[in-house]
Amino acid sequence: MDEQQKAELEELLEILKDKKGRHTELVTVYVPAGQNIYTISNQLEAEKSTAKNIKSSATRKNVTEALEKIMRFLKDFKKTPENGLAIFSGNVSKVEGQQDLQLWSIEPPQPLKTRIYRCDKEFVLDALREMLEATEIYGLLVMDRKEATIGILEGKRVEVEHKMTSGVPSKIRAGGQSSQRFHRVTEGLTKEFYKRIAEQMKTIFYDLPRLKGIIIGGPVPTKDEFLDGNYLVAKLKEKVLGRVDIGDADESGLKELVAKSQDLLAQQEIVYEKKLLEKFFDNLGKNPDKVAYKIKDVKKAVEYGAVETLILSKKLPKAEIQELTKIAEGISSKIEIVSIDTEEGQQFWNLGGIGALLRFKI
Repeated sequence: MDEQQKAELEELLEILKDKKGRHTELVTVYVPAGQNIYTISNQLEAEKSTAKNIKSSATRKNVTEALEKIMRFLKDFKKTPENGLAIFSGNVSKVEGQQDLQLWSIEPPQPLKTRIYRCDKEFVLDALREMLEATEIYGLLVMDRKEATIGILEGKRVEVEHKMTSGVPSKIRAGGQSSQRFHRVTEGLTKEFYKRIAEQMKTIFYDLPRLKGIIIGGPVPTKDEFLDGNYLVAKLKEKVLGRVDIGDADESGLKELVAKSQDLLAQQEIVYEKKLLEKFFDNLGKNPDKVAYKIKDVKKAVEYGAVETLILSKKLPKAEIQELTKIAEGISSKIEIVSIDTEEGQQFWNLGGIGALLRFKI
């Protein structure tokens, strides 16, 4: 998602999170990417009939009218938008007995994978919130000598991409086999297994957009044998952020790996932000012609098409972030939103919260 889409989503979530219903009368509808929009309309028509059974007349009226409003809205669509559609409607009046029936909608910046119809006192926002956290993707591998599971962490969602088994026999030897021969056989099968894991990781991760890093988990010494044995191609080996001691090599192992890697993942965001701002401040001191930091100078640099990277503090007003982002996107600038959680981020905010790395002197 680009920064403009991110800002629009953040703004909608900020509006909706404070909306409350007096009863379960706020309607949330998620239309997944690829879902036939007419199927959703038919489902809502059926839900409207079911709503007649609601005992409270006020709640029944509010739910029915919210559903009607959504169905009228859906008539404007001949097909589901590419990434799906999220719709929110209900009576959000703060005064009892008065009606303020509203509708909000958004085509998400990433494909919606969840189909939802729900009436509640609050709108269901989790799937959209996760999209804001899913700006980067991490590759996951959990393994032992028997099996391996490769997965992807996107936001808070863990998805299994591939499962494999080694065929390495157990420690009980077939009769007549010498210890040395059995060891040679198992070691050979293990090495072949490691090669297959590395090939599968290359297939899944090598050209994966937004892959920020890879985390590998398993018992000692299996994961260390794999990594130290140079099975991975150089590009992927450079992406390995860390190795974590865990026992399971299945889907539950992936979840354990993520749980034990939270500090590591958080640190990656901080490191990236610190490096970006260090580059900005370093240029500000040594090559001031390669940066701009006052809003007047940044806007001038944008007008000249000179901005390579626009840096904005998250503390800036949303409207200002949206305005500058839209302008910068017009000249294909990279846009970075930084926090004030680091010393550099606070220093950048104290400088005004707006800066740019320039393509050329202006």
